[in-house]
Amino acid sequence: MKQTCLVALAVAALASCSSPEDVADATGVEDQAGQSAPVATGDTATEGGEAVAIEEESELYSFSYSYPGQVAAIPELKARFDREQAQSRKALIAQAREARADAKDMGFPYNAYALGTSWEVVADTPRFLSLSADIYTYSGGAHPNSTATSLVWDREARRALEPLDFFASPEALNDAVSEPYCKSLNDQRAERTGEPVDNSDPVFGGCPTVEQLTVVLGSTNGKTFDRIGLIAPPYVAGSYAEGEYAVTLPVTEPVMKALKPAYREAFARR
Repeated sequence: MKQTCLVALAVAALASCSSPEDVADATGVEDQAGQSAPVATGDTATEGGEAVAIEEESELYSFSYSYPGQVAAIPELKARFDREQAQSRKALIAQAREARADAKDMGFPYNAYALGTSWEVVADTPRFLSLSADIYTYSGGAHPNSTATSLVWDREARRALEPLDFFASPEALNDAVSEPYCKSLNDQRAERTGEPVDNSDPVFGGCPTVEQLTVVLGSTNGKTFDRIGLIAPPYVAGSYAEGEYAVTLPVTEPVMKALKPAYREAFARR
């Protein structure tokens, strides 16, 4: 109790002669004026879990993190996402405080940092739960940035896999999809820019490999994976202004041959 009272008195004393920024930096306690408390909401899912959506906003930062009920229904996966949520929030606050202090020292206005992560179900088969996430970040620059990530939960092995883990190697998958992927990507590029792709362009003239992309495993039948999503965030296949490029390809015979034998039964040709 004595320690608590001393901390409270120190905060009160600082508040009487310091800005909210000074109070936070000196004590590690974020000023609560104008800040909404974390809000968690959930909708009960038919799979038995409850979707989670956390939102928090202040003059220092904004943070959001959400995942669907299918994730909440798997204790190990829920624990993983909850841990990731806590760690990413802690890192965001530390970075935001440092940036705000730097801005104050240099006499610049501070623009609140932001981080948002939204997980969604891509496919839910008897053995596997395939997920992807859109990630939004802002760190005070000219514009925000976005990217994507993915994972697959193996219910039998009770562990998370990267989509590339299903294949003999990244090169094997790349060889299987590069031709149809590049054709679809270049069609999208030409449509957005109004010009054919310049293959001599040293930055965006070629096609990214699967290791540069977010690979997502999808299903049209709810039983097996029969399509593959390939997502290129801004700056990977085009400029920021062009945005994200997403291509979905069917599972073909070359893709089946690129799989590790242990996972071939989980896929089907379309």
